[in-house]
Amino acid sequence: MCAAGIFMLAFGILYYKADRTWNRIEHMIESAKTGTFTETVYDEGRLSRLEAQMFQYLSYGETARAQIEEEREKIKVLISDISHQTKTPIANMLLYTQLLEENGGLDEGAENIVLQIEEQVKKLNFLIQFLVKTSRLESGMIVVQPQRNRIDSLLEKLDFDMAAKQKGISFLLGNASGFEACFDFKWTLEAVSNLVDNAIKYTPEGGTVEVSVRNYEMFVRIDVRDTGIGMKEEETAKIFTRFYRSSAVSGESGAGIGLYLAREILSREGGYIKVDSRLGQGSLFSVFLPKSDL
Repeated sequence: MCAAGIFMLAFGILYYKADRTWNRIEHMIESAKTGTFTETVYDEGRLSRLEAQMFQYLSYGETARAQIEEEREKIKVLISDISHQTKTPIANMLLYTQLLEENGGLDEGAENIVLQIEEQVKKLNFLIQFLVKTSRLESGMIVVQPQRNRIDSLLEKLDFDMAAKQKGISFLLGNASGFEACFDFKWTLEAVSNLVDNAIKYTPEGGTVEVSVRNYEMFVRIDVRDTGIGMKEEETAKIFTRFYRSSAVSGESGAGIGLYLAREILSREGGYIKVDSRLGQGSLFSVFLPKSDL
């Protein structure tokens, strides 16, 4: 009986110590999560060493976060400066080229040069605006704010009829009445517009670009299908990287940012994008928008 009593007493002491240790560890974890962690045990025990290591780890993490925030602020200032400093020169260059065109008196060679200058300035402006949008999104200056929206309202804003007509291709919009999803209207329109713009750009005369919608249990799917040049299978994994452009489209205008920006936007609002393409047969880009705020 005496031995059993001693065993029970020893077991009780061990259980008490283990329970106290686990309670302290749980408290350490909770205080670390809330940012209120401090060291309270100062001895040579394992719990004290654990506290010291966790405090050191959290201190390093806080320092790293402060450095990241400082770098982010620097990027914000740089982006704002680039946007401000380039706006006026680009606007002036466009104004000068338009004045030269309107005033006339230029020979054919000079007119061609003026048109080329105007075209290059527009490309430069397009590139800068895309870079600014991408950088603002990545640095947190622009926050995607998903909310419940109608898909048909989104598709109605896809104003590409004139661009398709000028290219000599058919632009078709499917019925999306009654479909709703959770997305940021402005930025999702930017993403889908990039897909449609690419489809029209890389579809030859006589082709078709079609936007259709499918309703699933958890997502609404927007398909942008074209009968354009398509791409090789190995390229489909590269096209969403920043600045990637296929050698097959090197003659077309573009900076290789649109698809990257589209994927970034969709991923930040809980959606995603997929592509199915065959060289010479066209491409299908599918946008999946969540029905609820994920």
